[in-house]
Amino acid sequence: MSGIEQARKTAEGLEHSAGFGNQHSSEAVPGALPHGRNSPQRAPLGLYAEQLSGSAFTEPRAHNHRTWLYRIRPSAAHPPFVRTGNGALRSAPFTETVPDPNRLRWDPLPEPAPGTDFLSGLWTLGGNGDAAQRTGMAVHLYHANAAMTDRVFSDSDGELLIVPEHGGLLLRTELGLLRAEPGHVALIPRGVRFRVELLDATARGYVCENYGRPFTLPDLGPIGANGLANARDFLAPVAAYEDVQRPVEVVNKFCGNLWSATYDHSPLDVVAWHGNHTPYVYDLRRFNVIGSVSYDHPDPSIFTVLTSPSDTPGLAGVDFVVFAPRWLVGEDTFRPPYFHRNVMSEYMGLIEGAYDAKTAGEGGFVPGGGSLHNMMSAHGPDRETFDRASAAELKPQKIDDGLAFMFETRWPVTATGQAAVADHLQQGYDDVWQGLSSNFRP
Repeated sequence: MSGIEQARKTAEGLEHSAGFGNQHSSEAVPGALPHGRNSPQRAPLGLYAEQLSGSAFTEPRAHNHRTWLYRIRPSAAHPPFVRTGNGALRSAPFTETVPDPNRLRWDPLPEPAPGTDFLSGLWTLGGNGDAAQRTGMAVHLYHANAAMTDRVFSDSDGELLIVPEHGGLLLRTELGLLRAEPGHVALIPRGVRFRVELLDATARGYVCENYGRPFTLPDLGPIGANGLANARDFLAPVAAYEDVQRPVEVVNKFCGNLWSATYDHSPLDVVAWHGNHTPYVYDLRRFNVIGSVSYDHPDPSIFTVLTSPSDTPGLAGVDFVVFAPRWLVGEDTFRPPYFHRNVMSEYMGLIEGAYDAKTAGEGGFVPGGGSLHNMMSAHGPDRETFDRASAAELKPQKIDDGLAFMFETRWPVTATGQAAVADHLQQGYDDVWQGLSSNFRP
């Protein structure tokens, strides 16, 4: 049985624990979880008790992230880490180029070299902030054609929001297994170790590395108690462990660089756990879209799935926004997104189909590609979309032929040097707005 076939078989029928931010608990072997205390004198079944803290001990209870792990060997039992090559992975602060006010768009990443796994296939487009100061974010893309065999990754700099665009992923984490297909997103919290196996011959997608406060569900305000992403639709893994003793490379991203150590065992050896610092997977098609039933296109913030709050209420370090299938019924309304300039900076990607404000096809906005509209850059529908929407019959219209998303951030995104000169950077992106000439008739 091939590695892909084995991964598919493993991914079939995975069990989950539902609910975003819950205090989950799970044990792969009955009796592995202690009762009445977190760290008994002797943990059950000869396991080691260990706490993984994603927040400071003294942060308010509502913002405190921690999970107790009951594992075969403690994480402390490892040799020294040594610096290893970063490949095409970059981190904040981004200083290779200067922030660019121009509108930029990229085609998908080219095919990876043979033997490229998820980690070696990470390619950084840009970002902002400072990883060591735990502020800001980074936009990465990945392309892979091999599993991470005897290789495990963890990110001390931030949490990873993985957005598959092509090919499914089997995520083996310390806390259990998750399956992420195109149309899903997977969240790996800061510091959680994981390995990526492929469910198809190749895989491609996007990653938002969030250095700041952990993603949470946005407040709903006047919307009420329900809508947007429902907490019950986020699925956490159940405990599953590896008890293998052979060399395993463990790679840690720390303050922007990759560090490697070779363990004599797999660190994915957690037999039981409880807490709320957990991975999740979420099906974007379950997003409960809220929209206008009278007139005008609502602001895109109405499509926010997850948000990383900053020190200023309402001004996110990064928002994750999805443009999911929905009905458009607005009367006397230009229905695609309106022309605008925004204090926030927007990176947009396309998972499938076409986006309703941009022309698809070769040289256009295509799945696997992405666009960057930095702070106050003027953007909106291209000329072809404007002409079509301005003359369209305003009958109810179902938008269900595309799935797009946006990473929106309070700070400008500075492109990496490799992104600024990449062969797949589209030249002449500004041309899509040519022909929007004056129609003024005083």
